Amino acid sequence: MAKSRKLIEKADALIKKEKGTVFKDPGGKFNICLVYPNTYHVGMSSLGFQGVYCMLNAMPGVLCERAFLPDPEDTGEYARSGAELFSLESKRPLREFDMIAFSVSFENDYPNIVRALRLANIPARAGERGPREPLLALGGIMAFTNPEPLADFFDIVFAGEAEAILPGFIGAVRKSSGREGLFKTLARMEGLYLPSLYKITYGPDGKISRREAAPGAPEVIEKKYVSDYRDFRMRHCILTPETEFSNMRLVELMRGCPWDCAFCLTGEVYNPPRRKPKEAIREEIDEAVAAGERVGLIGPSISDYPGINELLDETGVEFSITSLRAGKKSIGLLPSLKRHKKTLSVAAEAGTDRLRQVINKKISEQDILETSGAVLAQGMNLRLYFIAGLPTETGEDIEGIVGLVKKIRASAPAGKITLTVSTFVPKPFTCFQWHPMESQAVVKERLKRIKKGLSDVPGVSVFHDVPKYAYMQGVFAMGDRRLGAVLERMADGLDYKQALKETGLSGDYYIFRKKGFNETLPWDFIDTGMTKKTLWEMFQKALTGPR
Repeated sequence: MAKSRKLIEKADALIKKEKGTVFKDPGGKFNICLVYPNTYHVGMSSLGFQGVYCMLNAMPGVLCERAFLPDPEDTGEYARSGAELFSLESKRPLREFDMIAFSVSFENDYPNIVRALRLANIPARAGERGPREPLLALGGIMAFTNPEPLADFFDIVFAGEAEAILPGFIGAVRKSSGREGLFKTLARMEGLYLPSLYKITYGPDGKISRREAAPGAPEVIEKKYVSDYRDFRMRHCILTPETEFSNMRLVELMRGCPWDCAFCLTGEVYNPPRRKPKEAIREEIDEAVAAGERVGLIGPSISDYPGINELLDETGVEFSITSLRAGKKSIGLLPSLKRHKKTLSVAAEAGTDRLRQVINKKISEQDILETSGAVLAQGMNLRLYFIAGLPTETGEDIEGIVGLVKKIRASAPAGKITLTVSTFVPKPFTCFQWHPMESQAVVKERLKRIKKGLSDVPGVSVFHDVPKYAYMQGVFAMGDRRLGAVLERMADGLDYKQALKETGLSGDYYIFRKKGFNETLPWDFIDTGMTKKTLWEMFQKALTGPR
């Protein structure tokens, strides 16, 4: 492999700043390179990515190293030097590993998978790789929501939580004597999906007309999850200042969410809700304190964790915490949080009680006003999260956002208020999986109305996502196997609209078309525990709810 001194020196500089990096002799071990399809800064901020790295390296007979997509300024150096993508720890090229496992958390990182494989000089499509090339595995939340746009690239997909699947998988790999036998074994294991064992046929209307499983392959893939808290092994074991959570150990309080917001993917696919007991959390906090580390508590609904006040009042601990749910529980946490945070986030999502009922948010305007006012009264700044383009949204709902923020400002003149407005994207396994996105023109107009309506309010700033990236996300979230060709063309440098056009596919088909209950959706073969019928009933209730 051609090497670049510049790239190796940069990798060494990153390693030098880390604490907790694992180095192993590769001899006699199953060698895995865990890849995050984005930059080091983004990937190392992921607890899931870090947790899998630590979990694999704790297994006997297994070595796990890491690789990331190069920073933009380094891409040209790969082309200039002829270097291949290599692992951070040993600087070995990815093609020398037994398996390359991608951890994927966001749809917009899909094209980066193809880019990473090309930098590694590995054919992207599974059908073009030979038996001596590494196995390719897909994990992360995208693997058990809708892996189909990536199906042609991966040999194995982990449909569920890593702790529940990896021990059995590694055991099967260690016992196998060849790929053919291994694939037969893996096809029978719960939580594993082998895309090559399934043939998809499309009808003249572009919809899936048939999904055919090879002999021995299950028709339905059941999501596998951890039911016993003692098996929660997601640990933040590497600390570095080069992440979003600089030198902070993330501690997971819970998985799943009791609130079932209609738009939320995380709540649906990580349910049932499970809480880690306080004694286990205290153990992790004590380890962090002993090492002189800061602590970040994470979970989808922190204020619902029993005893959260006691944890926040631990002496000598510097905490960070994710966004709060508006309500009295969160208000009760503010005196403790004030010692650790300068800004707190509240997810309001919509501007009117009507629309919050549609999305099953279960908080009122009064809850938002009281919580927001209390945050500002404590001398902290406030960040509010909203979504534009939600199902049944009208101009009145947009004006409701402006009016709500003005009421908050009037009640508490001190402190900064920042709005972060994202574009609604329908997600698999939510009740809005059948609902189309709002047009880009309408969303842009509504974002302008919010910014204009608040432009003269002191201490208020409005930020929003780039709508075109939200629509790209929607295409990948709702997509099928045919999008593999689109991802390849995007890796060539085309944007997603150009790539769709060149491959003869329509983005409108995926995101602007109403879908019916009887349509076979690309992800229907995954069983997450929530039936399609139940989701459809929730969808109908949302659409016929308060007006």
